[in-house]
Amino acid sequence: MSQPTEDPKEKPKRWIYIIPLVLFSVLMIVFFIGLGLNPRLLPSPLIDQPAPGFNLARLKAPDEMISQDVLKGEPSLLNIWATWCVSCRVEHPVLMKIAASKEVPIFGLFYKDERSKGLAWLKDYGDPYVASGMDLDGKIAIDWGLYGAPETFVIDKDGVIRYKHVGPITWDDWQNILLPKIKSLRAGSGV
Repeated sequence: MSQPTEDPKEKPKRWIYIIPLVLFSVLMIVFFIGLGLNPRLLPSPLIDQPAPGFNLARLKAPDEMISQDVLKGEPSLLNIWATWCVSCRVEHPVLMKIAASKEVPIFGLFYKDERSKGLAWLKDYGDPYVASGMDLDGKIAIDWGLYGAPETFVIDKDGVIRYKHVGPITWDDWQNILLPKIKSLRAGSGV
């Protein structure tokens, strides 16, 4: 008796099963490469540019205005924050320690939030800011290139942005990144 022969039209091509495996492998390689990227190193076209202009009502005194001119005269930090921002809550004790050190003035940009919530936040957790401007519609934060709160900018004495820190500042970030940049700016050697 002879073996029945298979019809070649009915036999599936084995390479068809390999295509999804290859596509999945390529996708996983791209995924793992992406995991190695540091989101804090997001590029900013504002580095070495004058701080974008703003003229905003102050959070604590809405009849008074704050502008980018407060960022001139000495190195300073501009921190974008909001009460709805979980990472801002994590960062806040570090900002309080920085403010207590008196190493650098910190200005706030209160982003897309309610004034009453911001005032309650500062009353409950402390106020590290010399002043905070209210960016209630978020237009100023867009001018600053905000990816997401919190973000902090190091500004030199001339009002030029020298560094952008994405995400919450840790004490380690302060001691090893931001403070050396502030000291370098004070020494006149740039960032």
